[in-house]
Amino acid sequence: MKVLLDTHIAVWVILDSPRLTERARDLISAPGTDVYVSAVSLWEIAIKHGLNRTGPNAMPISARQAHAWFEASNFQSLPVSDAHALAVETLPLHHGDPFDRLLIAQAKAEPMRLLSHDAAMAAYGELVVTV
Repeated sequence: MKVLLDTHIAVWVILDSPRLTERARDLISAPGTDVYVSAVSLWEIAIKHGLNRTGPNAMPISARQAHAWFEASNFQSLPVSDAHALAVETLPLHHGDPFDRLLIAQAKAEPMRLLSHDAAMAAYGELVVTV
């Protein structure tokens, strides 16, 4: 199975966060699972880290740190293509976040499954595995 990690899932993996469910851990580490992280997530991490927020909305790692961790973990990198950007137009507006919409479009175009903890993403049906 090809799995694309939503940004928050990718960050939780790096931090070994207790918010990462056992189901998510099992899916990510299952034999035969190819784990992908999108350039979209690196972009989102870079923006949020640059805001220097504190508290629950803080981004505790930089995009450069995240990228190094993803590479060391043998996660596959997924660049953004024209096909991905164009697929955003075909999506129903179940979710307004542009990062999340592009991740959904990538999952649809590839195809692969998006692993997310965001309940609103479940509206996109079988493209999303909610954990």
